[in-house]
Amino acid sequence: MGAVSDVKKAYRLLKRALASRTAVQRVRRRLAASEPHEPGRYRVAVYFADGAVNMYQMRQWYRPLAELGRRWPVVVLARSATGADRLLDEDAPPVAFVPTVRDLERFLATQDIRVVLYVNQNTRNFQMFRYGRRWHVFINHGESDKMYMTTNQYKAYDYAFVAGQAARDRLSRTLWDYDIDRRTIEIGRPQADHYSGSLPYTPDERTVVLYAPTWEGDRPSAHYGSIATHGEALMSALLASPHHRVVYRPHPRSGVVDHEYGAAHRRIIAAITAANAADPRAQHVYDDGPDLGWQLAAADVAIVDISAMVYDRLAVGKPLMITRPSDERASIDTNGYLSDCEWLTTDAAADIVAEVERVRADEAAVARLRMWVQHYFGDTTPGVATEKFHAAIERLMQDWDRWHAHEIGAIRGDEDDDDDETDDEEA
Repeated sequence: MGAVSDVKKAYRLLKRALASRTAVQRVRRRLAASEPHEPGRYRVAVYFADGAVNMYQMRQWYRPLAELGRRWPVVVLARSATGADRLLDEDAPPVAFVPTVRDLERFLATQDIRVVLYVNQNTRNFQMFRYGRRWHVFINHGESDKMYMTTNQYKAYDYAFVAGQAARDRLSRTLWDYDIDRRTIEIGRPQADHYSGSLPYTPDERTVVLYAPTWEGDRPSAHYGSIATHGEALMSALLASPHHRVVYRPHPRSGVVDHEYGAAHRRIIAAITAANAADPRAQHVYDDGPDLGWQLAAADVAIVDISAMVYDRLAVGKPLMITRPSDERASIDTNGYLSDCEWLTTDAAADIVAEVERVRADEAAVARLRMWVQHYFGDTTPGVATEKFHAAIERLMQDWDRWHAHEIGAIRGDEDDDDDETDDEEA
């Protein structure tokens, strides 16, 4: 049995290697057919080492980066063939495919990259950290109170762009000897200025409920996903209601670890199809598209798991409920919004219709929500976050100029000293 298992493993590895080589060749052909990158054009780079499965981490930054690119041209340094291929398919910034460190070095040699942005904590980020004389900045892919948001990896970056005071408080509680005031810069939620997509239904008198669960997680402390514990019950109740419309937007990784979780996800999709067939006017939506924005803005009430979606919705300032993890081992930060949020327990999931109406009518809940919006994102007036994002980049560019000028001055000073020594010797 051991020999057979080894042969199967070797076959899988070979198959994966061949698929990877094919993907690399395809991306190189696509880029070769396009205009080459103009030398010296880019000042800002987004480093993305992930494949297509994690494109959601990049997509939400497309429009803010496009806006930034009008002032400071932006390029994505894509390390994975599948990630680069998907970036080329979508409305992303220009792409440089740099699968090897040698490719990366060659491209950097042709450009004047002064700020490098990171949307996640991929371990391959360290391959980019080796390059000094530029700022390395963690911008993340969403605000959250998950453990991910307080990892000690923050210390690896020169700066972190954070949403607001809540992020600063969270980091100061967790990280030792981390200079919050110097190394974090508040920018709010620039993505909220660029909500994308159009409604896939015709609005009417129905109450629109967004259910956006996360994936099942890969360890007990991260078991935040609700599809298998809350999802089927709440979706069944909402789909049966003639007064509600559901937008179901699950995490793209749902079911990758737990097959039962994936099966529950597929049953929900089937239930949506059946409900629409029974009543076409319902216009329930299963949403797995690339655009994120219209769902958050259009929903009257949102039901989300502990994930970045909590804070994506919070930035909208409209009612939301958080599913309470059924696994007691799941880590919950109760110092922030989750200490004061509207929880949806497993037992209450079947009574979701009444719960939705309750949070819409509860004036005290609405007032608490407004307070937390300010705490997490500051001023959410349209355009303000974009201004903060641009100002943060401008500040780093000015700091780059200052350090560069200091370095050049030091070099010239050394040269002058050498000249003086030569003059003394000649004298």
